[in-house]
Amino acid sequence: MTNQSKFNLPEVYSTLEETLESAEKILIAAVNDAKTLFHTPVVSSFNDNQITSRVMVLREFSLKDRKMRFHTDHRAAKINHFNKISTASVIGYDPELKIQIKLQGNISTHYDDEITKTAWEQSTSRSKKCYSVKGGSSKEITNPEDYDIKDFEVESGYKNFSVLVFNFNSLEFLYLKSSGHRRAIHKWDDEYQSTWLVP
Repeated sequence: MTNQSKFNLPEVYSTLEETLESAEKILIAAVNDAKTLFHTPVVSSFNDNQITSRVMVLREFSLKDRKMRFHTDHRAAKINHFNKISTASVIGYDPELKIQIKLQGNISTHYDDEITKTAWEQSTSRSKKCYSVKGGSSKEITNPEDYDIKDFEVESGYKNFSVLVFNFNSLEFLYLKSSGHRRAIHKWDDEYQSTWLVP
């Protein structure tokens, strides 16, 4: 079974609706399918006058709400970045599908609220374990072995747990095919608009 048929995607994109429907199928499936590259898209944001990018695990996608959800350590530097400048982009590419999806929008941070409580309850023990590491993410250290997670209480990691909610206002879809590439953009400003772009 090809990835194209796995997602029931068109071999040829004739309408703008097909590009948005395909993006939705791919991103919904990516939430629980660690084998697809869209499960770990690249999230980019501003850090003062620099652009910072990191690979993150997609935990939720909703086209209806135009929302993506990611989890992170509350002690990570990115929390301050997003609190200062919320503008962000998310991009993923799968060479087997030959599809790239790029989204633009804003990220809000959540800590010890209903959103984080619900996300924490739905997380596996294996995922929760990551938040029990001492010190904050990316902190400079001398010996990495000192930070290996050994003795820990799974639920104690909640105090370090944060949720990032990415609300997007544009989604760009690119499909590469030798007989003719297709690029489309979907925007939600005052009202929904979509158009083809030169690939």
